[in-house]
Amino acid sequence: MVMGDLVTEVDVAVVGGGPGGYTAAFRCAELGLETAVVDEGRRLGGACLFEGCIPSKALLHVAAVLAEAERAREFGVDFGEPRVSLDPLRKWKTERVVGKLARGLASVAKAKGVEIIGGRAVFEDSRTLRVEGEAPQKVRFTHAIVATGSRPTGLPGFTGERVIDSTAALELPDVPERLLVIGGGYIGLELGQVYAALGSKVTLVEMTDGLLPGVDRDLVQPVARRCEKLFAEIRLNTQVTPQDAAAFDRVLVAVGRRPASGGLGLETTRARPDARGFLPVDEQCRTADPHVRAVGDVTGEPMLAHRAMRQGVVAAEAIAGRPVAFDNVVVPAVVFTDPEVAWCGLTEAQAQRDGRAVRVAKFQWAASGRATTLGRADGLTKLVADGETGRVLGVGIVGPGAGELIAEGALAVETALTVEDLAATIHAHPTLSETLMEAAETLLRQR
Repeated sequence: MVMGDLVTEVDVAVVGGGPGGYTAAFRCAELGLETAVVDEGRRLGGACLFEGCIPSKALLHVAAVLAEAERAREFGVDFGEPRVSLDPLRKWKTERVVGKLARGLASVAKAKGVEIIGGRAVFEDSRTLRVEGEAPQKVRFTHAIVATGSRPTGLPGFTGERVIDSTAALELPDVPERLLVIGGGYIGLELGQVYAALGSKVTLVEMTDGLLPGVDRDLVQPVARRCEKLFAEIRLNTQVTPQDAAAFDRVLVAVGRRPASGGLGLETTRARPDARGFLPVDEQCRTADPHVRAVGDVTGEPMLAHRAMRQGVVAAEAIAGRPVAFDNVVVPAVVFTDPEVAWCGLTEAQAQRDGRAVRVAKFQWAASGRATTLGRADGLTKLVADGETGRVLGVGIVGPGAGELIAEGALAVETALTVEDLAATIHAHPTLSETLMEAAETLLRQR
């Protein structure tokens, strides 16, 4: 890197230090490209590490521990009434979880020679970034990768100290006696369960006719039943006004996320966001500008960190001239509620809409020995297979550990395994993974 007159010259400038950004930067450095990451907070991890995935899963683990302690009474183990101290909980989340991971990423960047520049990056043209902040400078690059992620979507009229978004909710400002959650998607359900476990009386409002809109209804049912027990009230087909929210101590707005593509100076390049603010990219993560690529949430749905990370690798290797493409068949999705919900590939509803001939198997966890030993017979494993070839096209799982189990489903779909392949693979007994084998055997018996 050549420094002079506050100008940094690099092969690759990455705008944004989230999962897509730091993955791209690390891979670029491994491939011998001089790389710098420009991030407003001068840190790596992005919203995922500091404001989303990691802190929310840490708090969901706490909620799960509390739930397990309650379930333990069923088999004769009583720990007494749990007491939650917010200050130690905040410290554990911030220092021992988020802080530890952040320090790890910083160490990796240093070891790989990736420079982290603090400030807001704005394109001046297709080869130059202006970095605004305490130490203004310019970064000249051969290639840029936009990895600015997304931010929570707000609701008109919902303002004030009582109104929080997912970022503020994860800071645990307090445990309100009455919490209104607006939005029945994964963010609303996950954080609603956290606050319910900590003692809040949670009312959840969803404008559609079901929780987790768009997710297979068979998978949603066990989660809905659990939420009905945890929450004070669930109102579907309902819209709420600021006046309606006045009865609650806090209001969590969890109605989705939007791409963070504004204010980047993209108008000085050939890269153009679409009407929704997403940056269209091709299979090598190229925008309409040959010098600018983009990865992660800013490029569209699904807004998932693991998709961003795969795109980051693709973008880096494409810049280095390697034959690579983001051509994955599936991107698995996980909702880390109790119970967890995970899926990948084609759903039964999608197959019906497309008029596609498929075979479907559902294996109830009530018949699973491992699920019974865990006291968790509320799970379900679902397979969708091609009606003629038997190729596995989709997998859905609901139950504890579904987020781990879906990896086998994603591998099956990605590698074009057949139901016969899955059924013939010996699974350890007794395990929850056996439910995938059992579901496959169910499909074979249907022939």
